[in-house]
Parts: sequence; C-alpha cells; structure tokens
Amino acid sequence: MSKLTRRGVMVLGGALSLAGTAHAQTTDIERWGLYEIALDGPKTGNPFVDVTLAAEFRSGTQTITVPGFYDGDGVYKIRFSPEAEGAWQWRTVSNAKALDGRTGAFTVRPASGGNHGPVRVTADGYHFAYADGTPFRQIGTTAYAWAQQSDAQCALTLQTLKTAPFNKIRMCVYANVKAEPIEPFTYTGAGPKDWDAARFNPAFFRRFEDRVAKLQALGMEADIILYHPYDKVHGYAEMARADDEHYLRYVIARLGAYRNVWWSMANEFDLVKAKSPADWDHIGQFVADNDPHQRLRSIHNCKAFFDNRKPWVTHSSIQNGMSVKDDTRAEIYRSIWEKPVVFDEICYEGNTDLRWGNLTGEEMLSRFWHGLIAGTYVGHGEVLTAENLSPDGGWSGIGGRLLGTSVPRLAFLKTVMETGPKPGIDPVDKWWDRHIGGQAGQYYLRYFGSEAPSDWTLDLPKQALSGGEQFRVDLIDTWNMTVTPVEGVFTVQKKDNYSFHDPARPVIALPGQPWMAVRIARV
Repeated sequence: MSKLTRRGVMVLGGALSLAGTAHAQTTDIERWGLYEIALDGPKTGNPFVDVTLAAEFRSGTQTITVPGFYDGDGVYKIRFSPEAEGAWQWRTVSNAKALDGRTGAFTVRPASGGNHGPVRVTADGYHFAYADGTPFRQIGTTAYAWAQQSDAQCALTLQTLKTAPFNKIRMCVYANVKAEPIEPFTYTGAGPKDWDAARFNPAFFRRFEDRVAKLQALGMEADIILYHPYDKVHGYAEMARADDEHYLRYVIARLGAYRNVWWSMANEFDLVKAKSPADWDHIGQFVADNDPHQRLRSIHNCKAFFDNRKPWVTHSSIQNGMSVKDDTRAEIYRSIWEKPVVFDEICYEGNTDLRWGNLTGEEMLSRFWHGLIAGTYVGHGEVLTAENLSPDGGWSGIGGRLLGTSVPRLAFLKTVMETGPKPGIDPVDKWWDRHIGGQAGQYYLRYFGSEAPSDWTLDLPKQALSGGEQFRVDLIDTWNMTVTPVEGVFTVQKKDNYSFHDPARPVIALPGQPWMAVRIARV
C-alpha cells in the first residue's frame, strides 16, 4: 500500500473546507457525504491536460470509477459520494507515477440529520424524491449569477435563502450579468477572449463550489447551468467540441460528488448560435456518460423546444409563462415528454417595462398553483429592485434580498404540497376540462385562479371511486394563506357516467373572491 504524503484524505459531510493544504487521513463518512482524496503530483507542463487521474472505489461487488481533477499548486483531488453504507476501498489510476496505485479505505455510516441523499426521478416517472424515498416537492427559484458576486453579496443571498421557501436554485457556472472580476479560465493576454480553454482557474472553481456546499448545508439543490448565450465578451459558450468535453470533465469531477447538484446543459440553448441541436445532444450524452454519480440532467429553452424524450434528459426544464396560466395547457408538456416537468422560467415578478419581467405577485402565485394542479412543478423569478430599475440588479440576476409579494404565499403553497399525496400531485381526468389534480380516490385539489365563484358543484372524477367513500373538504385562500374546513363529511355516490358526488350536499359555498382553492381528502 502506497503511503500518503503530507496531503492525505479529507471527508466532507457538509460544507467544503478550503483552508489549509495538509489533510489528515480520515476513515469515516456518512452515506451520501463527500469523500475527498488530495494528492501531490506534477506541476510542470499543463497538468489539466497532461495528467489523467481516477480512482476505483469498491464495496463488496460494487465498483465505481470516479475521475479526478487538478486543483492547482501541484494538488490533485478525487471526490466521491458513496451510495451504500459499509466498508469501502479505493485505488488510484493515473499516467503520472506519483499519483498511480495509491490506495486507501474508509467506512460509510448511516446518513444523519437532513441528509436524505440526492434527488432522483420517482418510479412513476413524473415526480422527484430523495434517495431515501422522502418526496422532493420542488419550489425553485433563479439567481443566475449570485455565485460570482462578492462574498458579502453571496452571504446576503444565503441569509435570504435561509427563510425563503425555495429548495432549488438555478445558477450559472460563468456569470450572465455583472460579477466579480474572476474568470473560470486562465488568461494569456489582456483581451477579453485571450483565455486558454485548456487551463482552468482553480480559484474561480473553489469559490463556486464553496457556494454549492453552502447551499447543500441549507438543504437546497443547486441546478447548475453549464452554458448560456449572454456572454458575448468572452465567448465561453462558443468553444469547440474538444474544449467543451475538457470543460465538462473538469466541472463534473469537481462538483458531481455534491449530492445537491443538478446539471442544466444550458439556459436558453436555442439562443447559443454556435451550437446545433446535435451539439447539445452530444453535450447531454457526454455528461450522462461521464458523471459516475448520475445527477439529474435537463436543458432549458427560449423559443425552440429540445427533444426532451432523449434518454439522457431526466426531466424537462421549460420556459413558457403562458403554459401555466392554465393547468390543462401545462399538463400537455407532461404527456408529451412523459417525464417530470419543471417550468423553470414563467416570467418574473417585477416592475420592468419588459413583458417577461412584470408579473404581479398574484400572477406569479397563480402560475405555481396551475402548475401544481397539472402535476408539474414551477420556478420563481424576481426582477424587483430597491431602485425599481435594472433586472440585472434584481434577485434573478445577482441574488441579495427578495422584495416581491409572492414569496410568503409560495411558502404557504409549499405546506399544502408537503401534506399532499406521495410522490406528488397528478392530473385527475386530464382529458376533460376538470382542473383537478391529486390522487384519484384519495385526494383532490381544485384551483379557481382569478375567477371568483360563490359556489362550486363538487363533482369528483369517477376514477378509483365505487360509492360510499367519505371525504372532508377545506377552503384554501391561497393569497391570504388561510385554510377553512367545511363542516361535516361528504359521502359520494355515482352521479353519472363520469362523476361522483354527495347528493345530500352537491354544492360547496365559496366566498366569491379570487385565488381560492378547494381541497378534498379521503377520511
């Protein structure tokens, strides 16, 4: 067994420690934690290209090969997140003698606290759950360049997220708006495009992964956007295929072991004119083939939809604010792609003159509810600023503080989702204009949006009902955040070929105001 030098092994159960270079060997880690091997190696030439490094991790009959990466200053690292408890051994494979054949062992203990493992697609194919089976009820937001801001601004964003309802945030690897002057690649000259695609800037990625680790500590998923079309100055999205692969290998090796990472191939892929749909297909398949941890994968559109039925796409990430103005429109995406659908961009709550940035809080909230009834998920965006000005200075640009009125109502919505059926809400009788989601025979939600009816005929779709089932009903004021139980129990009988109702109580009284919902739950 090769002996470790002054750089040994570091285990990360939560946030990443960036201090110091001498790591003592550790032999204990929790399930789905982050186990890191740090080794001394060659400094000469271009270590990012010249040196290959991986480690084979073994437990019983299971073997997983995990790529390593160069972290600068002669330091090479390998990061692994174990799925199984018990004893593990590892052995490195490298073309550099100093890094080849190194060995070690560690033990994986049960996960602790809020560590539920990485998020995956559920067996039914339409929802999400953590690896331990806990449902993941997605309430996402977007802050594209928050991670590239100053430490003070990032601290403010993280403080905001501590009390916000969000459990996922979309964020770019390289900034799409103003950011700190530190870039992901090494520069060879003074010009903005004088960067070397073969040499990364480890300092940039240390800062970025620190942000990812801090999100993990908050229990938030980091939906990492690998490319976007807005950087005309540097041209990072315009790399050739070989350089793309080099970049993707590095990002996967550095970040893939964090259990809260998701991969988004691009934001608005169709606006990146240097890449064709075939290029994006190659990128998505490359990530799938080279990520040993198999994190969730998607690709986000502007106007042209990508073929989300591709096997490497785990879930659909959609931009279309109009689709979630009505649950029946939103549901169509789910039926077409036959995968979980997240409407990650539905326009922003804001006060700009641009049509994508002027939703009221009521409109933002309503789109979340319509998406929920459709059996899909929705993401928040905000471009309100204290000065009532630039969208680049708002939450969805650089993070900071949330100023909109939808956020507390989204927190209330999250409580409704968390008390709903597992793994999530599905459309019930989706081929008719029912506007009902839930779990047939057990649980139903009917959302009225901007309508303000004074009553509602309680007709439940016939699926999974035979007669005699009993239900309790709640009136939910989604804006004022109240739940009012309707007195008594409803016992349903067959009404006609399509519906069941309680003939003694066929109609429910409503307050005649907008943003109401009705919840019907089996007794």
